[in-house]
Amino acid sequence: MSVRAPSGGKDVELAIGGMTCASCANRIERKLNRLDGVEATVNYATEKAKVHVPEAYDTQQLINEVQQTGYSATVPQAPAGGAGTVGEGNGDDPDGDGGSDPELTSLRQRLIGSAVLAVPVIAMAMAPALQFTYWQWASLVLAAPVILWGAFPFHRAAWMNLKHGTATMDTLISMGTLTAFLWSLYALFLGTAGTPGMKHGFEFTIAPSDGAANIYLEVGAGVTVFILAGRYFEKRSKRQAGAALRALLELGVKDVAVMRDGAEVRIPVADLAVGDEFVVRPGEKIATDGVVTAGSSAIDASMLTGESVPVEVSAGDTVTGATVNSGGRLVVRATRVGADTQLAQMARLVEDAQTGKAEVQRLADRVSGVFVPIVIAIAIITLGGWLGAGFPIAAAFTAAVAVLVIACPCALGLATPTALLVGTGRGAQMGVLIKGPEVLESTRKVDTIVLDKTGTVTTGKMTLVEVIAEDGVDEHELLRLAGALENASEHPIAQAIATAATEATGALPAPEGFANIEGQGVQGAVDGHAVIVGRESLLADWAVSLSADTAAGKARAEAEGKTVVAVSWDGHPKGVLVVADTVKPTSAQAIHELRALGLTPVLLTGDNTAVAQQIGAEIGIDEVIAEVMPQDKVAVVTRLQEQGKVVAMVGDGVNDAPALAQADLGLAMGTGTDVAIEASDITLVRGDLRSAVDAIRLSRKTLSTIKTNLFWAFAYNTAAIPVAAAGMLNPMLAGAAMALSSVFVVGNSLRLRGFRSISTD
Repeated sequence: MSVRAPSGGKDVELAIGGMTCASCANRIERKLNRLDGVEATVNYATEKAKVHVPEAYDTQQLINEVQQTGYSATVPQAPAGGAGTVGEGNGDDPDGDGGSDPELTSLRQRLIGSAVLAVPVIAMAMAPALQFTYWQWASLVLAAPVILWGAFPFHRAAWMNLKHGTATMDTLISMGTLTAFLWSLYALFLGTAGTPGMKHGFEFTIAPSDGAANIYLEVGAGVTVFILAGRYFEKRSKRQAGAALRALLELGVKDVAVMRDGAEVRIPVADLAVGDEFVVRPGEKIATDGVVTAGSSAIDASMLTGESVPVEVSAGDTVTGATVNSGGRLVVRATRVGADTQLAQMARLVEDAQTGKAEVQRLADRVSGVFVPIVIAIAIITLGGWLGAGFPIAAAFTAAVAVLVIACPCALGLATPTALLVGTGRGAQMGVLIKGPEVLESTRKVDTIVLDKTGTVTTGKMTLVEVIAEDGVDEHELLRLAGALENASEHPIAQAIATAATEATGALPAPEGFANIEGQGVQGAVDGHAVIVGRESLLADWAVSLSADTAAGKARAEAEGKTVVAVSWDGHPKGVLVVADTVKPTSAQAIHELRALGLTPVLLTGDNTAVAQQIGAEIGIDEVIAEVMPQDKVAVVTRLQEQGKVVAMVGDGVNDAPALAQADLGLAMGTGTDVAIEASDITLVRGDLRSAVDAIRLSRKTLSTIKTNLFWAFAYNTAAIPVAAAGMLNPMLAGAAMALSSVFVVGNSLRLRGFRSISTD
């Protein structure tokens, strides 16, 4: 679960260095949580700590505590581009090759050097034909740097753990490799293994011997190389898993052309203030969230929302930072800058989700926290058991070392956070922002999804849907004259008619003598005609009445919940215009897909029952709850929950916020209000209901991946330890298997990068 900031405190983020397994993260978390007033969550995969502290708490105290535990801690630097405090914290290396990550670079150097030295050691040990007269001494010369220098990070970490009275995975690796090395030294210098011409073959199982003639340099060198390789590819994959967040942060622009005294002045985007007007030329990214004050263009928001169709904007329309101006020149007034922009908020949501822990991960952390001491105990029991049964010391030693090496709980610690990293990152690329890992658990259980109508299922904007003309009247002319008069009005219905008229007929003539009759309609002169547009009662005041056929069409439209406007000019009825909030073209497909996921859709609206049922029938929803007051939406959700249903709610307005918070899973349309987004668990950046389907599918897929990873990790350790203790596994093969288990878990998580939206199928 993510650490949430209770009132009266603050959240601090720390980048943690030196962690090598989930046990390290567990240990740091326990140490921080022992401090007064501190609540900490440490994530091994992201290498970060999210800490809630009292307002006046000195961050340096947290850093000192981490350092005293044997690790490094720093406060991440805010990235360029105005993303506030959201950052990677450990350098920026999108390709994951370690270009600017000292830890990854060091790992790569140790891996290459150790592999070059270890290959001949392993080859000589496995192939008796390569064992020349003094091969064992050559093996010592080659293996010593591998075990002492290559594995030095493991020895150093084990020593730090010992000083603090704890044990981690590094303790197992260090004990295993050093024991193999020291035993080999004993056998070479004090036993018979140093005899010129000594031979021994590689065996998959234990063979009885006196021990003094056996060396295990290939075990120490091989295990070191395999584990260094596992660590390197694990760390590299973790950085690749976080690439989506880095890409999100890099969307922002670095500088911007602002208007100063009528001239353009280029300044860093960090210096941009709310209220500043800036210029966006064709092909440029919009610097920050704002409102267009001049110009018109098409905006490509695909990088931010995943929506491929450009959106037309003009004066008065809002635009989002990091989207691309693909048309004309725009002048934009900044409304939100820095950490308040949608891009920064998206990045914060993604990182919060990646830093938190799902409940299933907490179980894995508790297991890995006690796992290492148990494994050491099992290794000691294995050694004693083999010796007590009368087997040679070499056989007992080999089995004990195999237990130490095979049992490292790397995969266990990586199972959840890597899947979470990739899943939430892929969601961000698709315009689905998952607020926290606990949300994943909710999506699995949801069986009912409540959909707010306006702005969610429908566009939320009035649109002209039908023109019914009197006999002999040209529909084109009817729309042109009515649209010209309505163009002078600010009413949403008037604007819907004017917009449709402009699209159908081109530029509209300017009306003369325009007058607004409150609650009735408008009147004026257009092209020499005395035009009236409004309620049928307004026409009646001028002794004008609709024909029977037109009146029947009007009644039919009103029965469907649509709004009808009557039109007349020169004292004669000309027809009616039908306006409605139209269903989004993708809503029906979304409902079909939600049903395929096993969810029962429920339409919730404050509109009258006729309108609601008509829209429900259009998109395939059987259960419709209409005429619900905004404050009663939460009661509807509560009632469904009391019936034993696990409820998801999708909405976009301020009035949806309480219901979104009450629901077991709240999904807010990113086109909606900040209040609704804040109250939700998942934010859908696009105003497309299919995003809700993608969100649930991706969440379930991520949770499924986590469970697969955990099953593999638990099963691997459960099965491998008895095999090793029984002497059926060479320590070098144990090291390879352990490293491969971690690589498997990370690789399985990376498969989520190929998740596809239903809108692209």
